[in-house]
Amino acid sequence: MAWMKSDPSFGMGYTRGGKQEIALIPIDYKHDDMPLKGYIAYDKTHESRKPGVLVVHDLWGASTSFIQERAIQMAKYGYVGFAIDMFGAENRPKTREEAHALIGPLRADRQLVRDRANAALQVFRDYMRVDSQKIAAMGYCLGGMVALELARSGADLKGAISLHGMLDTPNPEDSKNIKGKILILQGSEDRAAPVEKVVAFREEMQNAKVDWQLTWYGGVVHSFAVPTAGNDPSTGSAYNEQADKRSQREIKHFLEEIF
Repeated sequence: MAWMKSDPSFGMGYTRGGKQEIALIPIDYKHDDMPLKGYIAYDKTHESRKPGVLVVHDLWGASTSFIQERAIQMAKYGYVGFAIDMFGAENRPKTREEAHALIGPLRADRQLVRDRANAALQVFRDYMRVDSQKIAAMGYCLGGMVALELARSGADLKGAISLHGMLDTPNPEDSKNIKGKILILQGSEDRAAPVEKVVAFREEMQNAKVDWQLTWYGGVVHSFAVPTAGNDPSTGSAYNEQADKRSQREIKHFLEEIF
């Protein structure tokens, strides 16, 4: 898939730290006839190809500062980060109702999820700074489901990471197509992945003989890695600083292992 012209009004953002100079640039691409807008982060001081990490958004979409900062974090680790768009360039939800209206069709049609994520993957493979043989996917909430479905599709990924994601799938037998390793980071009190779904996921992975691992953060609810999720666990979604920091350490170690 060819690159499309990026939005010149966005410009470029830089984060300077030590010898790094991190750029964040918008990228326009398509899935079928749907325009999509993602954001790529990389270290300008290194021109050699680097492993790449697809970063998949939660219910608020790819334009949020949170998901772009996670792509930037990948660049700081020495990779290229790509915050992909699963909703469409014109769809930027402002309310939970709008967000859930966009999530609904994706949850109901996992083939659509796989196709749209694979469109982003192909764009990423073609990017001049990415080592196309070393790519992983990670995602938050909806994005966790997307990363897992991308892996189940047989995409050539070194690994997939789900943070407080939806683990269930209508096609568990497709896990035999997974080529890389799997890391699941989940709160023990996450209503999006209750115990029975975690058990079903374990059986799915074991039946497919996948190299997988799960970390369960005790007493932690959904959205533990999202600073804007609030601090009231009784609502079912809340940020947890300790779990977030622990998960970031695990992600870093996992990526070092698979790359």
